[in-house]
Amino acid sequence: MLVTFAPAMQKLRNILDARHLARISVTTVVSMAVFQTSYPPSSCAFSAEARGTLVEVLKPANVQIDYALFTAPGPVVRNGGLSYQNIFDATIDAFYWAMEREGVTDVGVAVSETGWPSGGNGNFTTPELALTYNKNLAIHIAKNGTPKRPLAYVEGYIFAMFNENLKLAGVEQHFGLFFPPNRLVYAVSPSY
Repeated sequence: MLVTFAPAMQKLRNILDARHLARISVTTVVSMAVFQTSYPPSSCAFSAEARGTLVEVLKPANVQIDYALFTAPGPVVRNGGLSYQNIFDATIDAFYWAMEREGVTDVGVAVSETGWPSGGNGNFTTPELALTYNKNLAIHIAKNGTPKRPLAYVEGYIFAMFNENLKLAGVEQHFGLFFPPNRLVYAVSPSY
């Protein structure tokens, strides 16, 4: 059963507006499991259970690694007149299409957690691949926009600051940029 955060968010919005603090945004995290369908992006719609609530979006099961790492040399997915070279843009546009189906056209999408694990699943999770993903993510979002909304500001946050050795063994332990307390997992450069 999905928990509806919308009433609480509306209450916060009303309080901020009443105090003349309209510039402060009210946001929440939505994962990837709320779509009835998630491919292609233009077919995305929230599930019946999710409509009007905050939900999670299912991730596709078999994704080309270059499509995931922002390294595809050309379009991997074509959706009508739009072409996608990375799953990041396709996922954001999927949210735009699903929101439009609900009559919401003026809300931006911020990606609150994205990253690549540096271990936990063999050759698919290495420090080199994690560095490639995070570097290419930073370069990509600095350009703004998606195929559906090329002029939109895209905000994204890398998950996570530290590896979490108390999580269950596997990839979930390896998303951090640092080993606790402060040793880098791989070289991070501010010059992306």
